[in-house]
Amino acid sequence: MSTITLLDGSIGQELVKRSGDKPTPLWSTQVMIDHPGMVQQVHQDYFHAGASIATANSYTVHRDRLCIGGIDEALLPQLIDCALSEAEKAVAAVGRGRIAGALGPLTASYRPDICPPPDVAGPLYAELVSLMAGRVDLFLIETASSVAQAEGALKGCVAADAPVWLAVSVKDDDGNVLRSGEPIKALEPIIAQYRPEAVLVNCSRPEAVSSALRHLKGLGVPYGGYANGFTRISEGFLEDAPTVDALQARRDLGPGEYARFAMDWVTEGATIIGGCCEVGPGHIREIAHQLTLAGHDVV
Repeated sequence: MSTITLLDGSIGQELVKRSGDKPTPLWSTQVMIDHPGMVQQVHQDYFHAGASIATANSYTVHRDRLCIGGIDEALLPQLIDCALSEAEKAVAAVGRGRIAGALGPLTASYRPDICPPPDVAGPLYAELVSLMAGRVDLFLIETASSVAQAEGALKGCVAADAPVWLAVSVKDDDGNVLRSGEPIKALEPIIAQYRPEAVLVNCSRPEAVSSALRHLKGLGVPYGGYANGFTRISEGFLEDAPTVDALQARRDLGPGEYARFAMDWVTEGATIIGGCCEVGPGHIREIAHQLTLAGHDVV
């Protein structure tokens, strides 16, 4: 049997649902501002479900995203501190768990065409890494949708004081290619150069994640995946300053169905699994249950 790291599930979507507020381009960051303590409760619920890692609510905390959302970018350090504090309080309350510092895409998700080039993106990510230094157990680059986008984030993590994991997003209808259209194999040079300690596939349909994982086997690093529960990434969400109400949740991906995908990933060799948007505590609880039944150790 294997030792499996069980990530949490959706943070942003779970916060939007619990708040009941109208979604904004700032997504989970706006909820964190308007509803103190809610992020901590979400983290705790995932820990109680069996997750071993709390992904800090820092995905959209970028200077450019704050400006798009009408918030003073000078608040960046304060918002990073808030996201980390909510995760730290959850760990203290539950008495266990690690914290991942989430590093989401600059400008917008799924839009590598408008993301700054690596030499520009690198210093922006480096600022976030420095603000999180000493307070996270690992840095989790999320939803990198092109080779250049992944490289920019990896550049920013060169001086990181904790392990760096890279998670890329693939096309929903073709898990063999990144959302940019580049083959997953095109990541190999930057993985060899920057040497992240794990490579994952995230925020894509679980069917696409299953296809993508086959390309990660030969990279020589731990790998895994955490899928979303959207029907697809709609054209409306690819417009400027989108909100999540442009996306639709699947009705055929309950905890049991999602756990079957996740267990298949483990069978294929994945050692890091979890959930992304629209995958909640119930899904993570079922995965933890299935892992235990199969004799795996969750760490």
